[in-house]
Amino acid sequence: MSRDIAFASWSTGPAFASGKHDGTATSERGDLRLAVPTGRREYADPHRPSRPAGDYDEATWTSPEVSLGFGATEVIVSWNADTPPGTWLEVAVSATLADGARTGWYALGRWAETDTDIMPTSVGGQDDADACVAVDCLQLTDERPAVGYRVRVVLLRRAGSDATPVVRLLGAAASGPPVPSATAPVPEAALGRVLDVPTYSQQVHRGEYPEYDAGGQSWCSPTSVSMVLAHWGRGPSPDDYAWVDAALPDRFIAHAARHTFDHSFQGAGNWAFNAAYAARFGVRAFVTRLRGIEEAARFVAAGIPLVLSVAFTEDELDGAGYHTQGHLLVLAGIDADGNVVCNDPASHGQPSNGSVRTTYDRAQLERAWMRTSGGVTYVIHPPDVPLPEPALPEQRNW
Repeated sequence: MSRDIAFASWSTGPAFASGKHDGTATSERGDLRLAVPTGRREYADPHRPSRPAGDYDEATWTSPEVSLGFGATEVIVSWNADTPPGTWLEVAVSATLADGARTGWYALGRWAETDTDIMPTSVGGQDDADACVAVDCLQLTDERPAVGYRVRVVLLRRAGSDATPVVRLLGAAASGPPVPSATAPVPEAALGRVLDVPTYSQQVHRGEYPEYDAGGQSWCSPTSVSMVLAHWGRGPSPDDYAWVDAALPDRFIAHAARHTFDHSFQGAGNWAFNAAYAARFGVRAFVTRLRGIEEAARFVAAGIPLVLSVAFTEDELDGAGYHTQGHLLVLAGIDADGNVVCNDPASHGQPSNGSVRTTYDRAQLERAWMRTSGGVTYVIHPPDVPLPEPALPEQRNW
């Protein structure tokens, strides 16, 4: 299966200048900041009802209209940002439908680096006749798809403060429904290339910090992100995770779970939150969709491991030994036969870092990836490590 996919991003002063500033401005470094508040919001955190509502100054940046050459049924937005104490941000999307109508704005996340000021959260209850929000994704119907969209980011800070959130990257992946396609061969440059990605198991964390979704049973996403960060020599410092029980293994995994936790979804698997967490450590991180292993192998050939969103029954993926309705794992390489070498944090159900590295049949894993998430992928890389050339330059998805 394949699909139409288009990725747009804003990460420089000229790119942000193409949108509408309403109290925001770009710095000399090209990032987006709150300059002059243009509004005020009272925010009562629904996940911390014991705390009084806070007053926040706000400013807004709105992207230009992104026109698509196809009808999109989903839009996923991700961001890289810094939120000093007392600040946070809200990201939203509005779609333009084929009949020219524009939808309202749908919030795809209220986020801060920590849970000190607000509890980072997706926003439920946003279903209407035009679209709905499924945690971290705006979904439209096949009958009334989007032919364009705009992204809006609201920067907020405690009223009277001079602090500001800093947005370094906004990315949006729009995609249409799947269509049948032939399987593309893996690029020769990727065959036999396996990247040295450290192996961490989510299973060794079973029972840890149940307030962050039952401990390691559900920590596939932050564990996968932690593996890729470690590959690049990045990640939290011991001071960052000093709050984690010193007797626990790989304490940075619990830290990642806490800081990717979506307090509405009640899980650590929010795609955008995981990209935002990774970006705290000096890498660029975004969420997109790929069309199959052939595209993913281009990243392997460029030395970049990926995080893939999959789901499968126990008999659909030989060697896994478990089933899942939603799971994240690391694509670490391609063997000489074109099959995929993965760091699977579920580790075949065994609580051991040594059980994480495994090889899966290419066709089986591709189906588990394409059929469920439609090829959702986290791309995490240092700024000085270039991305590969896209497979379809006329329809870039990274």
